[in-house]
Amino acid sequence: MSSKTDLGDILANMQPELHDESYVFVTLPPGTPIPAGIEPLGTFREKEGLTLIVEKEVANQAKLAASKPMRAITLNVHSSLEAVGLTAAIASALTVHGISANVVAAYYHDHVFVGAKDGERAREILENLARRSR
Repeated sequence: MSSKTDLGDILANMQPELHDESYVFVTLPPGTPIPAGIEPLGTFREKEGLTLIVEKEVANQAKLAASKPMRAITLNVHSSLEAVGLTAAIASALTVHGISANVVAAYYHDHVFVGAKDGERAREILENLARRSR
């Protein structure tokens, strides 16, 4: 599967998929191992600690302090890590509607985390952005 670098092509071909689960961001102090039984969707190590993206219920069961619940939207287009402007285009489209976007770029796809209450509306906004880009 080859990745796309042209912003117009990426936007026109993205297929935003809203995940059913609610996720939260949690942090563990530096050097703290991930608790047994927790399989994060994503991680990022910073000098202040290890950030985990986990299902809300998993964080609750482990009694981890967490962010507000979020929904994930996978863009379902293989965008290159070298593509320019995708994060800005997504964030701008959602900003107009007052929706915060936390974008996580993985190798094959970009994933946008939005407040749980904004999930459906954010997916619709991104679908409209794709349609307008065709």
